[in-house]
Amino acid sequence: MPVPKRRHSRARGRKRRTHYTASAPALSVCPNCGRPKLPHRVCPYCGYYDGKKVIEVKVRVKEKAAEGEAQA
Repeated sequence: MPVPKRRHSRARGRKRRTHYTASAPALSVCPNCGRPKLPHRVCPYCGYYDGKKVIEVKVRVKEKAAEGEAQA
């Protein structure tokens, strides 16, 4: 197995790694509630997938408080 004879500098290694970046996840819009969600996944806000109710979603405390303030 070949082994490097000399050590590579930090700059040289970092130049090579400039393209190793994380990309933002692709998002699609839920056709039921209109919120962003990951494609091909159940909507975490309304629980619908492909126009059908798949899971029952618990109402979050912050959202419940916001709805109460909006009604008042």
